Amino acid sequence: MSAGCTEERFLRDVAEHAMVVIREDGVSRHIRFAKPGTSCMHFDLITWPGYLCYTGDMGTYVFQRTQDMFGFFRKSGHLDSIDHRYWAEKIEAADGTGVKRHSHDEFVRQINDWVDQQAEGDKPDDDEPEQLALWAEAYAELRAEVQSEVLSADSNEVRCFDAANDFTHAGEAWQAFHGSDAKFEFTDFWEVDTTEYTPRFLWCCYALAWGIEKYDQSKVAIAPEGLAA
Repeated sequence: MSAGCTEERFLRDVAEHAMVVIREDGVSRHIRFAKPGTSCMHFDLITWPGYLCYTGDMGTYVFQRTQDMFGFFRKSGHLDSIDHRYWAEKIEAADGTGVKRHSHDEFVRQINDWVDQQAEGDKPDDDEPEQLALWAEAYAELRAEVQSEVLSADSNEVRCFDAANDFTHAGEAWQAFHGSDAKFEFTDFWEVDTTEYTPRFLWCCYALAWGIEKYDQSKVAIAPEGLAA
């Protein structure tokens, strides 16, 4: 899969899927969704009291929260309003692909945000033109070195964090503005979260919301006349 998973991408993937009820006994269910004649992008939703297992081409995830997990997912999200963080908190087990992964784009954003926040905190008043000029030069110098030594590092998670945590800047313009002993560091940057949800987990979340909706629609379709509501 490409990096990221959108609702539009998911709906294309399941456009020809059909639902098959393999087992249904109260909150114990086994429901399969697949394009007839192929297992491509198929997935199963399996529930038993207190648990739901999603398994298929996009991995396997086991959730625990309420007696009827269809009810939990039904109440807490639709395709356009899924709370991925909340759903991820209910995972009891996941396959090797996991739920989150390092994002180089998020790493870059966090690094730039760190520098921007310090720059804003250090900015002199507008009526101090000489200090403003020194400030602008100091942060231009810092940003250039951060770009060279940190943001241009390998996108591998370990090497990114090593580059940030090992970085020390004590340039001429920096010390002219802050003082002769001043230096800039990304102190404790290892605590920063630079992860994003994996495309497979995002696909799984769409599948849960979509699959339960299709299941509910099938129940309405076969309900006796006058009881469908």
